[in-house]
Amino acid sequence: MNQDNNQKGNKSYKKPYYVLDMFSYPSGEGLHMGHVKVYTASDIYARHKRMKGYEVLHPTGFDSFGLPAEQYAIKNKVNPTISTKKNSDNFLRQMKDLKLSYDYDNVTSTTDPEFYKWTQWIFKQLYKKGLAYQSHEPINWCPSCKTGLANEDLEGNLCERCGSVVEKRPLRQWVLKITEYADRLIDDLDTLPEWKDWIKDLQRNWIGRSEGSEIDFKLVSQRKDLSFVERDSIGLVGYGTSIETELKNSYENKFTIFTTRADTLFGCTYTVLAPEHNLVSELIKNNIIDNRDEVLKYIAETKNKTDIDRSSEGKEKRGVRLEGVLAVNPANQEEVPVYIADYVLPDYGTGAIMAVPAHDGRDREFAEKYNIAIKEVMQNVSDDKTDSSEEVLINSEEFDGLSSEDAKNKITEKVKGKVVKKYKLRDWVFARQRYWGEPFPIVFAVNEDGSTDYNKPYLVSDVELPVKLPLVESYEPTGTGESPLADIEEFINIYGYIDDNNEFLSCDKTDKRAKIFKRESNTMPQWAGSSWYWLRFLDPHNNTEMFSRERIEKYPEVDIYLGGVEHATRHLIYGRFWYKFLYDIGIVPNIEPFKRLETVGLVLGEGGVKMSKRLGNIINPDDIIREYGVDVTRMYVMFMSPFDGSSAWNAKSLSGMKRFLDRVQSLKNKIGNPCKNVNMMDQTIKKVGEDIELLKFNTAISQLMIALNEFEENGLSLDEYQKFLQLLAPFAPVTFEKLSKDYNMEESWPEYDINKIENNQVTIAVQIAGKMRGTFEIDRDKEDEEVVSKLKEQDIYNKYITSQNIEPKKIIVVRNKIVNVVI
Repeated sequence: MNQDNNQKGNKSYKKPYYVLDMFSYPSGEGLHMGHVKVYTASDIYARHKRMKGYEVLHPTGFDSFGLPAEQYAIKNKVNPTISTKKNSDNFLRQMKDLKLSYDYDNVTSTTDPEFYKWTQWIFKQLYKKGLAYQSHEPINWCPSCKTGLANEDLEGNLCERCGSVVEKRPLRQWVLKITEYADRLIDDLDTLPEWKDWIKDLQRNWIGRSEGSEIDFKLVSQRKDLSFVERDSIGLVGYGTSIETELKNSYENKFTIFTTRADTLFGCTYTVLAPEHNLVSELIKNNIIDNRDEVLKYIAETKNKTDIDRSSEGKEKRGVRLEGVLAVNPANQEEVPVYIADYVLPDYGTGAIMAVPAHDGRDREFAEKYNIAIKEVMQNVSDDKTDSSEEVLINSEEFDGLSSEDAKNKITEKVKGKVVKKYKLRDWVFARQRYWGEPFPIVFAVNEDGSTDYNKPYLVSDVELPVKLPLVESYEPTGTGESPLADIEEFINIYGYIDDNNEFLSCDKTDKRAKIFKRESNTMPQWAGSSWYWLRFLDPHNNTEMFSRERIEKYPEVDIYLGGVEHATRHLIYGRFWYKFLYDIGIVPNIEPFKRLETVGLVLGEGGVKMSKRLGNIINPDDIIREYGVDVTRMYVMFMSPFDGSSAWNAKSLSGMKRFLDRVQSLKNKIGNPCKNVNMMDQTIKKVGEDIELLKFNTAISQLMIALNEFEENGLSLDEYQKFLQLLAPFAPVTFEKLSKDYNMEESWPEYDINKIENNQVTIAVQIAGKMRGTFEIDRDKEDEEVVSKLKEQDIYNKYITSQNIEPKKIIVVRNKIVNVVI
């Protein structure tokens, strides 16, 4: 398919449209039925758009870097360069067997140096803008995969890839400041009306923006032989020192909490610090607390727990009191106990909270476990005139009677706190201690003793890109925290100099400017290439630019993006972050990359269980195509459930779809006079076209079946027959090609007569639980079963019934007027 840009002034101009499904990791097993479902859906949609006259860009490629590909190669004792090429070729063969109409002339992969050259270039721009930095903070470490992981790579406290329990390990890492974009990642979701609300909520919750208050609590000693000067003036002192003696490394005797409920400050009856909080270590170091050994034991138990495990719902809340110290509630000067507990995370908020057990379920559970006081400070007050209620303060001194919202800022102001925003989202750990990934465009200076000076990193010059991954025999992970690349001297050691732009240029070691430098040995994560790949698909063979200006102007955004919901809090957040950054530096024209997002449901095994090797129930699409043909395979997968719904494989149902297509091939024997149902063809054109736009492929196929029944019974004209084949074409391209040869037909979408349809349709009102909820259109005089079936396709039914898991008691149909759902 060519990528020529037609001008709008030409008669040949076609409106551009970008249809994209999430590109795949080329596993050794080949395509599975989940791939078949989403790829067939995007193919039907792309074919329909072409038939409607659009110039469709429908590319594909491979997300070939990363841990899965490397582990497969290690298992099969082959370099991943070879294994991923072999697997990609197999995927392409299967895609072509499925008649997926991709742009096969422009397939690309994240492992192509001409692709990852631009991944490295984007990293350079992030670094220049201060959005990439080195860190030595403890990170998630998988002892089995032997690499660091981002929070998004975990399931609870387990590695998503291998299921091993993840540890915390301090390690030198490259980190991207995704938190700098947190507000925009949330706020710009409002500019995406074609995204489902629940997907946007997933992203909002993952980013986790909280607006609240930072408030200082003073710390005081509880012991007679250990005090502060006048209990709050000079700082903590240790055992055996005089009250007047300040510690040599003194620190303020206070800590700062973050809360979204400053209105409940008077109800605070204890405080909690994260075990990693700096104040805790200072208290231990200076022997301020009485139960030092108990506290150290608890801290040790916490170290190997992941953030997700520590903060998960339903987990028992445990902690240890710091005996010997108390905190002072700044609102009423009451002294309250101080605990450490693992459910408080060191890098969320301030790593310290005030606990109000009367008005927080988690705090109450903890308070009841440790017999801590519970104090009510909020009360619901009803207004009979407006039939409403609101929370007002009680037991809060001069703030009694204020509403919750009014009190937050006023109490914060009284205690000299400040209003701030906080986020659950953490900066993105962007390095992996593995071989199979994009090398960083970074070198380090070397000290006189030959060691690497990690405090002196330099970007390599653009002319050095791509920094190519060396082809080596041994690339298994070391487990030491170093990448296998660290031991490949011909890669790591490189001679060069720093140019006038403060960037590295390589040269021969005999050059008088030459000095020895060390390359960065870590590689980028699998998410790097997938964070921008759709842009390279615009212009994959461009050797001088990421893409041309002409191409980005023609396809400024992905019009529809289809893929798995599991990527909502990883790939989609990372991709939106990189795209916004590219917008900020003038590379792309929009603030969002994906105009419409649709997620696919699972294809389950027989009986509704997940397909797996262990159960031996994996369906190989090659086998289905071989036995039933490609069109049966495509149409069955689309018919078995709504696109976004899960469905169980049923081999017996394949025969039914085969019979349908066999009947289609015999339909030409019925050609003669026009169908007696003069509206059937127009209704079917309208229904199938609208359902494809809505990705309701199963109901589109159902309408084709209804039309086939009608035509078999009442005959059809040649024109109606040809239009029927055109409607079938996106679903069953092989059948269309075979049956249309005799008629020299164009693969274009037929038009319908709106007057015929409107005169035959009625508006049905929908009443649910006694309340009018909406309407829908349906053909006049339909049977009750058909009306109910049409009702269940409506968004209002899904909103009030299906999504709420409600089973109606009965559904009453008043023909051509109303349908009443009784619950």
